[in-house]
Amino acid sequence: MAGLSQRRAGLVAKLRVPKSRVREGAVLVEGVRAVTEALEAGVEVQFAVTSARLAATDGGGALARRLAAVDAATVEDGELARLSDTETHQGVLLVCAEPSAALGRIEPAGRYLVLDGIQDPGNAGTLVRAAVAFGLDAVICLDGTVDVWSPKTVRSSAGMIFRLPVVRAAAADAIDRLSSVRVPMLVADARGEDVEARRHDHGFALVVGNEGAGVRPEIAVSAAATVAVRMPGPAESLNVAMAGAILLHALTRENGRD
Repeated sequence: MAGLSQRRAGLVAKLRVPKSRVREGAVLVEGVRAVTEALEAGVEVQFAVTSARLAATDGGGALARRLAAVDAATVEDGELARLSDTETHQGVLLVCAEPSAALGRIEPAGRYLVLDGIQDPGNAGTLVRAAVAFGLDAVICLDGTVDVWSPKTVRSSAGMIFRLPVVRAAAADAIDRLSSVRVPMLVADARGEDVEARRHDHGFALVVGNEGAGVRPEIAVSAAATVAVRMPGPAESLNVAMAGAILLHALTRENGRD
């Protein structure tokens, strides 16, 4: 394994900046678990960077052996700390091509999660992780949503984002596609009906909106229903990621495909 070139170090720095990351079409993946998930999913690896800390991390030895088969550089722990987007790195980062999927992946009777204006990368990553956990077919990220391939979002998903198709689309195009394949949109809203009261045997697209403003008007008027988590306790609302995960659990259990 050779050291890291200045060109590659510069690329890693660019991938921490949203506009630069999108322009490069590459993803920065950090941590043993997330890198392992990316490799398991068969991502197109550009290169990896490791340090001695990797061998001392749980699962790090097995990952190091696996990375021997890819283009990898070895650097000092301090240098990797400067490259890292985390406060405490685990001795490994990976740069891979951004996976892509088109609206054609949205099919009749499918189960989908739609992110509409979600701004917090931690919430977005947690929602993607929930979509994988409950066996959804894809995640649709509408314009105005945080970059789901940012380093923080990828980490928040625990690398699960590589486990299902992620479609980026304008709201109007997503609405048209879901309508054409007859997949009903269900908007998550605390004022909606109890999700347990509905059946969704023919698929669904659960739409979770901006943490403060909710979903955009065109989504609201096109939705088949609004659904909510029943809360008998005194809490008025839930964090958007928590509410989304509970709704997905209820929806996937209800339609009998879990």
